[in-house]
Order: sequence, then structure tokens, then C-alpha cells
Amino acid sequence: MLSNISSRVLLLGIFIFCSGLMAVGYTMQYALGMEPCPLCMTQRVFIVLTGLIALAAAAHNAAGRGVSIYSGAIALAATAGSYFSIRQLYLQSLPADQAPACGPSVSYILETFPLSKALELMLKGDGNCAEVAWSFLGISIPGWTLVAFIMIICSAIYLARRGFNESRS
Repeated sequence: MLSNISSRVLLLGIFIFCSGLMAVGYTMQYALGMEPCPLCMTQRVFIVLTGLIALAAAAHNAAGRGVSIYSGAIALAATAGSYFSIRQLYLQSLPADQAPACGPSVSYILETFPLSKALELMLKGDGNCAEVAWSFLGISIPGWTLVAFIMIICSAIYLARRGFNESRS
């Protein structure tokens, strides 16, 4: 069934999926009042990066080896995002007495610290990241984000293999 759909449409699908993830994130933040922690913000950066790479590939109308290269970049960005989802899930799994102390908000970190220090603090995570503010079917937000990243990685692998096979013919 997927073989009948062009690579461009599948890449646009990845972009739309990432846009939907961002819409959910902003809805949770602004409509539900759930302030994102530093690791949540880092995961958002990789969702946006993944979506932009997919959009660039679709706009470029990549074919053959080009699809494989773009798909590799998509998989790489999604894998990096997965790392931060796993890191947050690890922090959430810690007993309360072993979780790191809560730190300042993301906006305070970005306004107060130099960029290199701000990035270091955001990538490490803190006690805010260990809090489970919402869950669905027993899975917290970073768990669902990890599921989304895995779906994107699988899609990128499919596209890369497809592009590789196209370039061989």
C-alpha cells in the first residue's frame, strides 16, 4: 500500500505529523497551563528539526539517493530527540528522594545564563523533568513523545530503503 504513495507525500506526512505534535504541545502549554520543563523544550526542538528536514526534502522533491540522505537526517534528528525522551523517562522513574532538585524555568534559564550554560542546563534536566504532570494509558508525555520519535524513525528507515532501491534501478 505504501509503495503506491510517493516519497514526497510521505515526507509531507512526517512534516504534518511533527506539526501536529507541536500543536499538542502548545495546547498543553497554553490551554491546559502545563509549563514545559527543559527536557520537554529540548524534545520540541528535535520535533521541529525533524519536521523541517522532512519539509525540505519534500520541497526539494528528493528522489533516489536524495530521499535516502534526507531520511538519514530525519532518523538522526528523531534519534537525538528519542535520547532526551528516554532521559526524561529515566528521571521520572527515579524515587522522589533521588530525583534532581527542581531548577528555574526555561525562560529564566535563557534570559539569565550565557547560551552555552543555558543549553547545558536544559540538556541535563532537573526535578521539573521528573514530575509526571499528565499521562494517558499509564504513559507520560515523554513516553508518548518517544513513541512518536520511534514512528518517525521507522518511517525514515522505510523511506531510506525505498530511496536506496530506487537509486539502484
